Amino acid sequence: RRPRRNLEVHLASPLFSFFMPSLVARVGRMGLLSSARLAPIIRGMATRAVVKEGSGKGIAQPAARFEPLSRGMATRAEIKDMSNDKWSEEFQKATIDLAKMDIHGISYQESAQRMRDLLKTGLLRHTDLESNPERFFLAHRLLALHAPQLGPGFWIRFTVHYNLMAGSVLGLGSPEQVALLDDMQDKGELGCFSLTEKLAGVSSGLVVGTTADWDSSAQTFTLHSKDQGAYKNWISQGIMADKTVVVANLMIGGKSYGPHAFLMNLREGGVPVEGVTTGDMGRKTVGNDLDNAWIQFDHVKLPKSALLSRYADVEGDEYVQRVKGMPVFHMIGQRLFTGRVAVAQAALMFRKKLFETTKEYALTKQCWTPKGDKPLMTVPQVKAIFDENDKRAASMEAFVFKCESELCSVLRSNSMPNLPLVEAIAVAKVKAVEESIEMCHRLQNEVGSYALMGGTGFEQKDFLTCCKFAEGDSRVLMQKMARDRVKAAAKKPDHGDAEELRLCSILSSAVATDPTNGWDENFATVYELAEVIMANTMKDFMAN
Repeated sequence: RRPRRNLEVHLASPLFSFFMPSLVARVGRMGLLSSARLAPIIRGMATRAVVKEGSGKGIAQPAARFEPLSRGMATRAEIKDMSNDKWSEEFQKATIDLAKMDIHGISYQESAQRMRDLLKTGLLRHTDLESNPERFFLAHRLLALHAPQLGPGFWIRFTVHYNLMAGSVLGLGSPEQVALLDDMQDKGELGCFSLTEKLAGVSSGLVVGTTADWDSSAQTFTLHSKDQGAYKNWISQGIMADKTVVVANLMIGGKSYGPHAFLMNLREGGVPVEGVTTGDMGRKTVGNDLDNAWIQFDHVKLPKSALLSRYADVEGDEYVQRVKGMPVFHMIGQRLFTGRVAVAQAALMFRKKLFETTKEYALTKQCWTPKGDKPLMTVPQVKAIFDENDKRAASMEAFVFKCESELCSVLRSNSMPNLPLVEAIAVAKVKAVEESIEMCHRLQNEVGSYALMGGTGFEQKDFLTCCKFAEGDSRVLMQKMARDRVKAAAKKPDHGDAEELRLCSILSSAVATDPTNGWDENFATVYELAEVIMANTMKDFMAN
């Protein structure tokens, strides 16, 4: 999987069989489907392609494994009008074959092809994020059911394409740019999101070293990584993607206008465009079916139309902000809201599935006792952790669901979420993930050697670590909560929860005494304050 100058790819006639009653029956019992009806959809293909990285020559892309919508599959109008139950059933049919994926041996090309196949079914349109956001979140939840078996790779591939790449075009693009998404979907073209850099990661905020200089004579942008610190880093699907939304510092006449998003071809005919170099981040603990790349841009020429121009553009060699008081970098951050809800739900679905399958084992595994064999599930501490999880999961799922419901209303109206919703979504992301990490770890330590066996789901627990870092690292979000609260308390020292104010006072005094080290030396108090804030946020949000 390391990048090579010459890489032969053999794709050998995979058979897509979507009939797997046992899994569908389980999903049905979870209330995600109204029935377990499945109709086999089988289509095979065989192709052989040769990839020559950097050669400038094209490759033969594998043909679509699904028939176009006009040939036997549901039409776009039929898909749009499907009930949630019917759509869930069809989406499960289209993804049921993921259960057969050999995550230890599958190539990036094969994994990406599965994503292309799913994309071309048209079951989830790029525009559903705004027109049918409930379906967007449902798709993420259904895919997360596979995570205890497959790990994070395919789920991340899916959300990077639909939420980060397509969602950025939807939110930042002009009508003409948004229309390009339909063409991408029909062709099965994959996208990635090029934001994080070697010296600007999840702990750095929206800071980028990559520049996009406006060339007035050519009426083009020049995209450039000024040094290795500006190389895009950990870009999921970055080796296989055809297009990318790249975030770069817009420069006009030597003046910086801050981070802006550009939609560009990353590969043409299967090889990187001129001036683009990619490399593999290397082997990971999980998710090795997903390509994670570093990307260098060396004076890449982009047309004027590459700048996503809904909120800002270049006209007459001048910067034009189309919506006053709406900085573009604020709108780039919009994708964090949908992503945080999706990540929170994914963590909860992983946890739910892991507890479900482990419970099946615990109910049948017999343990010796002086009075005869009894199921593992009757051991007091084992039963207690399942009971505790049921209560805590129900509460957390209700909170996250309310966040989704209110965010869907915002997405449909194409408006900005209010501050209480923004804060609730941040809390949902942190608490759903951290609580899932805690409960799954505790479960692992109560079920004996079963937790050491492959195929139980415990070996994929790093899925939750991926959730912890995604869409805003949990620690960074908690730091921001605490800092914002301390600032607010300084302005209104008698307003708010008493415990919050007490902790704010401790931190304010520490910083006043030692401006350089006061905050860091009291990091435990910082996170204690964040925990209190999150508990109060959940209580207030659910009460309103």
